[in-house]
Parts: sequence; C-alpha cells; structure tokens
Amino acid sequence: PQHVVLYPLVSKSLRNIAAGKDPLEGQRHCCSIAQLHEHYSLGYPDLDELQKNPQPLIFDIEVLKVEAPGSYQQDPWAMTDEEKLQAVPVIHKEGNELYRQGKVQEAAAKYYDAIACLKNLQMKEQPGSPDWIELDQKITPLLLNYCQCKLQCEEYYEVLDHCSSILNKYEDNIKAYFKRGKAHAAVWNVAEAQADFAKVLSLDPSLRPVVSKELRSLEARLREKDAEDKIRFKDIFSQ
Repeated sequence: PQHVVLYPLVSKSLRNIAAGKDPLEGQRHCCSIAQLHEHYSLGYPDLDELQKNPQPLIFDIEVLKVEAPGSYQQDPWAMTDEEKLQAVPVIHKEGNELYRQGKVQEAAAKYYDAIACLKNLQMKEQPGSPDWIELDQKITPLLLNYCQCKLQCEEYYEVLDHCSSILNKYEDNIKAYFKRGKAHAAVWNVAEAQADFAKVLSLDPSLRPVVSKELRSLEARLREKDAEDKIRFKDIFSQ
C-alpha cells in the first residue's frame, strides 16, 4: 500500500460517472495539485477527510462481467469527436431495435446517449452555422424517438418541453406537433391539444384518420371525467 494523494479527485470523477454526470463536473482546467487546493469540498465527506489526511490505500477490484472482444462500448464522454460521429448511427439502430422489442426504457437510454454525442459536438460550433444546423438536424429525429419513449412511460411534461424546443426551431415538424398534442391531451390541456392536432391536419390532411382517433379518445376521456366529477361533487354536497 502507498499514499495516493490524487485519489479523492479520481474517486469524485468515478462517482460522477456512476451518477451519469460529466466526470469533470466542477473542475477547472488546471493541474491536479491545483485542483486539490482549489476545492474546499469535493461534495463527499469521506473524500474530504482523505484529502485532508492522506492514508495508505488498498484497492479491492471486483470483476462484474466479462465482455466478448469488440462488444465494449465507450461512454459518450470518453469518445473522441470522430468516435462520437461514428457511434451515433450504431446507437440509434440499437435504440430502434430495443423499441421494437418493447424495451422502451432501454431504448430511451440509447437515444439519450446518441443525442449526448451530437450535443457535445454541437457545443463546439457557432449556433446557426451550417455545421451546427447539420448536427441539429441529426439530433431532431433522435429527440422525437426519445419523446415517443417518454410518452409511453407517461412522462408527459418532458415531452412537452422537448417538442416545444423542436417547434421553436422547426415550425413545420408534424411529428413534434402530434407528440406534443398527445402529451397535452394526457395532462388535460384540452385547448392546447386541439390546437396541436389542428396544426397536424393543416400540414398533412392525409393524417385526418389518425388525428380523429386521438380527438375521439380525448372527448371520451373528457366525458368520463365529467361523469366522475358530477358524482364526486354530488357526494360532497350531500354530506
């Protein structure tokens, strides 16, 4: 065993990774020794104590799984820019396959990883530049797939946020209007849902059967809700 002076910072990065965060979150671009002096607290009492009083450390490493050669996939944060671009279509395809298998949560995670790769690349471009727009147009279908998963997981407000952000940039995106309409309907934003479905029809009249089905479903739910409210209020006033 030996003193491992920089281990607290390494451990913090590993904990960030385990929590799905950027491993360098909260760190400045300076040397590791400067990082030690820069941070009054690492956010973990045990690491703070180890940073103040370095101790000889012994590491126990447990093998969790063994993967076949070529099957390992890097996390997006660890990839180079070129690796991110190459990984996106692969991750997208994996997400689609998981969705077809009914593994919606797992598919959403794949779409999220692909979006993260592209967003990381987009941050390096000037907003509105040709390269930025090209990346944004790759992000949009992935984000719509992600929203479809979130609809099925009944996470409607996330769908509203993402679809609105898409429509702020692409006012004629039919899929974004349709998914946002379904999310509005699910949270009883009736006027907003009707407006989004009307916009779908104005952009593509051939979708009338699909939109009509959604509107009939919304109307049926409204009638059911009205009936439940009448019974509830009747019981309240009869007490």
